[in-house]
Amino acid sequence: MSSVQGKVAVVTGAGSGIGRQLAFELARRGARLAVSDVDEAGLAATTARAEALGAQVHSTRLDVTDRDAVVDHAAAVAGHFGVVHQVYNNAGVAGGGPVLDSDWADYDRILGVNLFGVLHGTKAFLPHLIASGDGHVVNVSSLNGIMAQASINAYSASKFAVRGFTEALRAEMLLAGHPVQVSVVHPGGVRTNIATAAFEHSRADGQVTPEDEARMRVYNEKLLRMPAEQAARIVVDGVEAGKPRILVGNDAKAVDLLVRLFPATYPRIAARLQRRASPS
Repeated sequence: MSSVQGKVAVVTGAGSGIGRQLAFELARRGARLAVSDVDEAGLAATTARAEALGAQVHSTRLDVTDRDAVVDHAAAVAGHFGVVHQVYNNAGVAGGGPVLDSDWADYDRILGVNLFGVLHGTKAFLPHLIASGDGHVVNVSSLNGIMAQASINAYSASKFAVRGFTEALRAEMLLAGHPVQVSVVHPGGVRTNIATAAFEHSRADGQVTPEDEARMRVYNEKLLRMPAEQAARIVVDGVEAGKPRILVGNDAKAVDLLVRLFPATYPRIAARLQRRASPS
């Protein structure tokens, strides 16, 4: 019996990428779903496919940066299904640049979705997860929540914060004896539209250079290799196994090992590798 069979699972950012594939994977394993996204067209496509896979689906357009909307969403999902067992705080955005080149709008946008979206989702749903008697919080960080990377400081900051928040939450649940498991997910290079969306956001702001164009091609061709459906399977397998840390991809595992072996010097190694991979 799958540990998600019959469970009510909440997935944010379900309109595309890993979130969409998480919804499909959970549907295949017999979960009931509450899916959300700001992209209504993408969300509708996810909902239709999940229902075709046999899942009961509650679908809502949701901006995870809107605290009151997330609280209302949690109440609506609990009211609809009568219980909530799992929440996958997956919604995220990429982007940003070096500290000297970033403006406050970059930090507001990236931290608003990547960090406060996770905080809002966790805080809003946690009482329902505790009440279920068999809860699970799954917060999506990144490879860059293990290793910081130059030129994406806001993104790295948000993903390190997600990791710290999630690990602290797990300690709190253990200390209090609440029936809630907690997992942090660190995906490596997964083939989704998150990097492309960040690139298009920068293009719209007139911030794209020829070097940025070339770097985007390198990311898509060499780094973002794992299919999102494979990443989703790894995540749900990790949840079913009760893993507190779920590393998605060999690149995430390699980075985790690098940081453990060279905690003081890995920034030099990462900078050297990033310089070597640069199209210039």
